Amino acid sequence: MDYAKALRISRAIAGLQQKELAEKAGLHSSYLSLLEQGKRKPSLKVVRALSEALRIPTHLFTLLASEEEDLTLVEPSELQQAAESLARVLFPTPLRDHESKRKKPAQA
Repeated sequence: MDYAKALRISRAIAGLQQKELAEKAGLHSSYLSLLEQGKRKPSLKVVRALSEALRIPTHLFTLLASEEEDLTLVEPSELQQAAESLARVLFPTPLRDHESKRKKPAQA
């Protein structure tokens, strides 16, 4: 698992500076820097705190940290859950709702 990669990606997407994320997660900014450099491995408690601070599900954060060899060890149901979470993050409103709103004729 490469949590440094997951942290860099998710922090960039969230648009947070290291210090901001550290404060939100209740961590020291120097520790967060070490995590992001790959010099420390986070505990499960820290992974959860980071996920909450970034407002993403823990299993999605873990999926971002996954490397090719890690994915061969995953249960299919876990991968399905991660895929569904990713879909909810990317498409918060069901596509049907978007399509029906676009197709409604303008009322005069």
